[in-house]
Amino acid sequence: MKRLVYTLTIVLMTLSGTISAQEVLNQYLQTAAENNPGLKAQFSEYMASLERVPQVGALPDPTVAFGYFIQPIETRLGPQQAKISASQMFPWFGTLSARENSVEAIAKAKYELFKEGKSKLFYDVKATYYNLFFNEKAIGITLENIEILSSFKGLANIKVESGSASAVDAYRVEMEINDLENQLALLRDNSNVLRVKFNSLLNTDESSNVQIEELSGDMMLSKQIELDSIMANNNVLSSFDYQLEGLEYRKQSASKEGLPQFSIGLEYAFVGEGNSTASNAGQDAFVFPKIGLTIPLYRSKYKAKVQEVVYLQEAKSFEKSDKENTLTVLFESIWKDYQDANRRYSLYQTQTELAKKSLSILESNYATNNMDFEEILRMERKLLKYALELQKATADKEAAVAFIHYLQGK
Repeated sequence: MKRLVYTLTIVLMTLSGTISAQEVLNQYLQTAAENNPGLKAQFSEYMASLERVPQVGALPDPTVAFGYFIQPIETRLGPQQAKISASQMFPWFGTLSARENSVEAIAKAKYELFKEGKSKLFYDVKATYYNLFFNEKAIGITLENIEILSSFKGLANIKVESGSASAVDAYRVEMEINDLENQLALLRDNSNVLRVKFNSLLNTDESSNVQIEELSGDMMLSKQIELDSIMANNNVLSSFDYQLEGLEYRKQSASKEGLPQFSIGLEYAFVGEGNSTASNAGQDAFVFPKIGLTIPLYRSKYKAKVQEVVYLQEAKSFEKSDKENTLTVLFESIWKDYQDANRRYSLYQTQTELAKKSLSILESNYATNNMDFEEILRMERKLLKYALELQKATADKEAAVAFIHYLQGK
């Protein structure tokens, strides 16, 4: 009955720990998104790309000219003394909108790369968190095993004092404890490194404690659904789509640049008093509108611009296909890791229970007779290994799921 109550308590702690772990991790992810300097840099690049939209969508600056005649030019109305003119150039219809659309699409591609950076940051935070989880579990399991071995040492000493066992048994336990204490020191050093790495991802004080909660490792995935989600939602693939869209608008813009441009202007001439007897003599002359036309005669330049974009579109399409192939290979590799972690989790759950039962029997037998003490130490090593491997499988499975979510742009 006690064992049943203990088992139910562990199950409830695990379930509550899973919820708490997700909540804690979400808080850390939010902190990383707000503080990480690398992610901030990518967002600033995206904001900078948006500022190009009003630049390319604006008309060329108007031209204003002023001329003063050192030697006034005599006209029918009188001497022309000075002249001022202003003109505005207008590109072919749709040119500016094509440029704007191209830059907007490139800005969207930058935003997708920013989201890719955020997803990568989130994966790094999760992976480091799961490594910290395993490391802390390993420290706890190692301490527990040191305590168990210390009890074995006491038992061995009793048997040595009674003359029913050799002092070698006590020495063996001492050696095992020394090995575990050395391993414990390494785990604690590693925990410090992981904590510094984790806090650096969050851009917080490197000495800040990290709250580690229980992981369940019970998430189950469907292979085809996950792969389809990657191909539909991956940020880099979406970036390629926007880049291709931007190149299409750029091709339209390059094509329109080969069409005539118009200019509309005005001219105002200052006329002085002269000898003319005309009724409007001495009046300034005003000309509006003055219309001009720019004819692009050198066609090879504009054809080359269009062809350049065509080649860039081909290159970008090939890059996208190559990325899709890379993602497929990456997914197959991480899916293998996910399945392996699943199998190891089930295996070491069973192995741990069997090792505990075997160790209990061996310990009882050693206490009542002169059974080989080496067999107890061997089983204790197995129990330690299985307990560590079980926690490693849990962390590895969570990390594999996190990487799949990263590929999906989550």
